[in-house]
Amino acid sequence: MRYSAEMGETILRKRGYRICHTSWIFFETLINDIKAVSMNNLNDPPRWNIQPDPRGRGAGAGDGNQWNYALLVPMLGLAAFRWIWTRESQREIQKVKDQYNKDVSTLTSEMKAQYHDTLTERRRAAATLELELEKERQRVKGYKQAMISQSQQLMEERKHLSQERQSLEEEKQRQVKSGAAGAVLHHALERESDWHRRATTTLRELEGQLVDRQNAYCSPIQPRDQRLEMEKNMLLKVVKDPIGAELDLESDLKDIFKRDKTCADLLNMDKRKNGSLMWVYLRYWQLQVSLQKHKRAEEAILGGKV
Repeated sequence: MRYSAEMGETILRKRGYRICHTSWIFFETLINDIKAVSMNNLNDPPRWNIQPDPRGRGAGAGDGNQWNYALLVPMLGLAAFRWIWTRESQREIQKVKDQYNKDVSTLTSEMKAQYHDTLTERRRAAATLELELEKERQRVKGYKQAMISQSQQLMEERKHLSQERQSLEEEKQRQVKSGAAGAVLHHALERESDWHRRATTTLRELEGQLVDRQNAYCSPIQPRDQRLEMEKNMLLKVVKDPIGAELDLESDLKDIFKRDKTCADLLNMDKRKNGSLMWVYLRYWQLQVSLQKHKRAEEAILGGKV
């Protein structure tokens, strides 16, 4: 039986095979060419090959010729199936590869975009932090300049008070040498000794409280509320004390609490090494007490109380 291209294609499609018309024509031509070649092998003994029956297929014809190609057709069919299967598999593999490359390209693009966004955000944050840091540096620089200016002003006042004190001492010596006037001045100063002693005691107590307050400010473990409570108690004490009001200690304490932020290193064990502005104020207050003592004595003499 001779199969045409249309019949072969129809049979394979009914059995579930996928093959194009051109492929079937190729295999049909191959089979016909093989049929044209003699099946006899001269190296084999006679009658080992199946000879074609010249009488064809009929009632009296032999049946050897119908088996001549019985094994060749399935082998060619398997070869065709393998070729088609390989081709389809390669197509599917290529399709999967293309999809994989597409997914990888999409993911790479998304990751690059996300990386650039993150990098831009980090750079923006870094620029903002640098700007804030520069502002803080300028603020600290301003504080330092203010501290230096305040210290210079206090030093000038201290120098002025020292000059006044020296002038008063010289005046005192002259008055003492003058006889009766010297005795009156000495008596007036003796009357003010009690005030001077009380003022000195107040300053000594205030010095200890300032040392404790500055130590609390510099300590990393003491709570802030405790320091604020100490500052509040000191302000209440100087407000109620007449000596504190006379020396105007309240405004000076507020200035210390606001501006004195000097601390020694973390391993420091001496409380008196902390602070800077408060020590300037303490020396200033001591000079002011001595000056007030002489002024009170002078007022007592001029007022006729001595």
